Amino acid sequence: MPSIETFITFISISAFLCFLPGPDNILVLSQSAINGRKSGILITLGLCIGLVIHTSLVALGISAILRANTVVFEIIKLLGAFYLSYLAWGAFKAKPTQFKDNTKNFNNHKKLIKKGLTMNLSNPKVIIFFLAFFPQFTINDVNAIPVSLQLLYLGLLFVGIAFMIFTLIAYLSGFLHGVISRHPSIQTVLNKITCLIFIVLAINLFISQF
Repeated sequence: MPSIETFITFISISAFLCFLPGPDNILVLSQSAINGRKSGILITLGLCIGLVIHTSLVALGISAILRANTVVFEIIKLLGAFYLSYLAWGAFKAKPTQFKDNTKNFNNHKKLIKKGLTMNLSNPKVIIFFLAFFPQFTINDVNAIPVSLQLLYLGLLFVGIAFMIFTLIAYLSGFLHGVISRHPSIQTVLNKITCLIFIVLAINLFISQF
């Protein structure tokens, strides 16, 4: 297994990357600010389930096959751009929400988790990032455990880091919930900004060359 220094480096870089603005933490931030930190945490759970799936694909080598198959990868990329556009449209036409303190039902919980899961799985850049990032921290040695297990371990460690940081983002942005509930115009501006960000991300994903 990698040395302690390597693990510290991996954790530090992973934490830094999770804090960088991206479609995942933007979704957590905006939803937590509008609907409260609980919705952000549920979306975070869905996002992390998606990360576990991506980690499993990398460990099994399936993601390498997707990367080599240009047609399949282009389809995934287009679906990701379409979903980002869908999120942008939803944010654009969203109306100020009437906030309530009642607990959401189970179906809404599942919907939020599914939203986070779909958001993560629709972004093929996650596959490329994992393929480029994780192998740098593995050891290809006869005395070491199989590389696939090392990749799985590193992936699960990354998921744990992402969950903690996204939950922190959800918790901190949740403080905005009270302010936004008293000022619906802030919610409208936030929705429009979120729409613009998702449009930019969708265009960037669509024109990207991997």
